[in-house]
Amino acid sequence: MSAPLLSMAAPDAAARAQVLRRLELAITRRLDGRDTGDHASFAYGPGSERAGARLYAPGDDARLVDWNLTARSGQVWVRQTEADRELETWVVADRSASLDFGTAACEKRDVALGAAAAFGMLTLRGGNRFGVLVAGADRLGHIPARRGRSAFLAALAAVHDSARRESAPGGGATLAAALRRLPLVQPRRCQVVVISDFLDDDGWASALRRVVRHHDVVAVHVTDPRELALPAVGVLAVVDTESGRQRYIQSSSPGLRARYAAAAAERHRDIRSRIDGSGAAYLHLSTDRDWLTDTVRFAAELHRAKRARPSDEVLARFGSAATP
Repeated sequence: MSAPLLSMAAPDAAARAQVLRRLELAITRRLDGRDTGDHASFAYGPGSERAGARLYAPGDDARLVDWNLTARSGQVWVRQTEADRELETWVVADRSASLDFGTAACEKRDVALGAAAAFGMLTLRGGNRFGVLVAGADRLGHIPARRGRSAFLAALAAVHDSARRESAPGGGATLAAALRRLPLVQPRRCQVVVISDFLDDDGWASALRRVVRHHDVVAVHVTDPRELALPAVGVLAVVDTESGRQRYIQSSSPGLRARYAAAAAERHRDIRSRIDGSGAAYLHLSTDRDWLTDTVRFAAELHRAKRARPSDEVLARFGSAATP
């Protein structure tokens, strides 16, 4: 994967540090005034931390009876517990060759890095952990989930340092392979953010559905405007970055541009449909928009919505009286 900091050339390490610092400052400004407090745990239920006891009331769960206190006092007491507040966030970042594309102010790989940073910083407090799986290289990159700002920046550095590609990912390093690997490295329920352009049809849709069954998933779909509309600039040499195939096309042809736009729109709808069908939340980011504000707004609103109401799974397991 990426080289350790000590083995990097000093200018490269300084450039990376500057990029990550600018990104951190930009996200911090966007977060100003937004709700970024503690998160409810994804381990639903009353929690495991003891927080006192109270007298038994009709309807209390018999499993919560404190038998030692009951025997000493002669009255029935039940334990009170405090819900776990820790949140673990995993980012599955696609860094395949198709992400090294951009015709606006930045490339798709820059948007992917920024989205990973924004979701991470929204959870970077209160003992929450952040981990990364990096797909798209010869082998899968794995940065274990850890607490603290230093660990968070180290995980982002792994995404930043992923090399540009001129070929398809290795067999075990595709986006689908990363999604299949995730339940092995993180079996407990957590927040998962999948960041990709989803252009490589390697079976990611079925793998995403399996992840959604056990985790709370956001799929971040990164695009560039030239993927959806072809400009009229004469003869173009078009290269598939992952296969190396090259073709020359006459972009001034209205018919060609119309067919291109129709095919691109259909592909975009198909990707959106497959993500929606998996049950993951969908966020679309483009290199020609203020993608950082879009990301922070989406993540903050998603966080507030989770705090405001219990999920369907909570209601199913604990009834309508359950709290978020």
